[in-house]
Amino acid sequence: MKSRIERGEAELNKRPLPFRRLWRVRSAKGITERVRRVLSEWLAPQRVVSQVRSSDLAAIDLAHPFQPPIPPILLGRPLIANWVTTPPAPGSGGHTTLFRMIRYLEAHGYTNRVYFYDVYQGDHSYYESVVRNYYGFNGPVSNVDGGMQDAHIVVATGWPTAYPIFNSRCAGKRFYFVQDFEPYFYPAGSISSFAESTYRMGFHGISIGKCFANKLVIEFGMSVDTFTFGCDISQYRRSETSHRSGIVFYARRENARRGFELGLLALEMFAARRPDIDIHIYGDRMGHLPFRFVDHGRITPDEINRIYNLCFAGLSLSFTNVSLVPFEMLAAGCIPVVNDTVQVRADLDSPFVRYAPAFPMALAASLEEIVSCIDSDALSVAAAASMQSITWDEAGATVDAILRRTLEASMDNSIFPGSMAKVSM
Repeated sequence: MKSRIERGEAELNKRPLPFRRLWRVRSAKGITERVRRVLSEWLAPQRVVSQVRSSDLAAIDLAHPFQPPIPPILLGRPLIANWVTTPPAPGSGGHTTLFRMIRYLEAHGYTNRVYFYDVYQGDHSYYESVVRNYYGFNGPVSNVDGGMQDAHIVVATGWPTAYPIFNSRCAGKRFYFVQDFEPYFYPAGSISSFAESTYRMGFHGISIGKCFANKLVIEFGMSVDTFTFGCDISQYRRSETSHRSGIVFYARRENARRGFELGLLALEMFAARRPDIDIHIYGDRMGHLPFRFVDHGRITPDEINRIYNLCFAGLSLSFTNVSLVPFEMLAAGCIPVVNDTVQVRADLDSPFVRYAPAFPMALAASLEEIVSCIDSDALSVAAAASMQSITWDEAGATVDAILRRTLEASMDNSIFPGSMAKVSM
């Protein structure tokens, strides 16, 4: 039995993070049963293509899209929104932004429902607890496989979730909450093509930042509105008492777009030049590396903010849309060094950010320049002050306005039989 458990754990390490987390939260009593299930799924004929079920892919007919009716907006009654998402893990940047918007809308009169699209059939109760305890959502949480109730607004939140929404026959205007150009997450081929096809489904795009908005309009014919990045300045803030003595890197080896290998090479060069400076790494556990560093692994936002306040500079790499990390570093007075791309500059335009070519030597040199700055404290204070007016409330208000304006422009109450009595409150 020991060998089977070892084989099961090896297979689990290849699975997506939510699957591995599901393994960890189970008690020892259920290990054997879970290994048997994993092994049976591993050996069974594969019915899932990437993150979308084959049956959902096969049902898509882009030439004849369903035209969903839109329920009437009744005075004094809330707008109802269905949000379809993949099961979240704690700390996911995409889910963090998504639920910030949902909480804002909830506070401004919306009724929100969350539906999981989970092709791996994980533990629904566990993921629901993550949504409630980590992301602070208190509304209904269901599985999209059971169907969705009618709503005014139905939102895809990532490319896999667009498929069940396109195939759904529930009422509601279709929207697409776009946080990146997801086909770039994969090599050119079937999976990237499946992701691209979601931009041709006729949904109205709500894009964070301007990075890919024009691309979606020009290349895919989408209707797209944008909102700007925010920053949680109540969570990420500069401490007047912290002593800065290091640099920090957010490392995610499983996300190719985050430049993991490049970041480690840059840090190795930096460490050789400045062995006196502490190097902090968080995100993934690193194990052994050829230089001295502090291995934090996965940590809470409070711990992240504490580390930022120990650091002169932070290395934040992204080869698609900019991440939230450099905004949060700035708020804590930690100067971000980022790879210089058109995509990053489109939404991260700050005199306090250091843009460098995506080469180890250039990134290491930028880090060294910051830690060598004579008046680093004044630089830190000015960087933090520059973020004080950038909040998620402004972003939420923009999303609210986009939803209402688009919904009203699309309204045709005559095609919806009956009244809002058909929509569960």
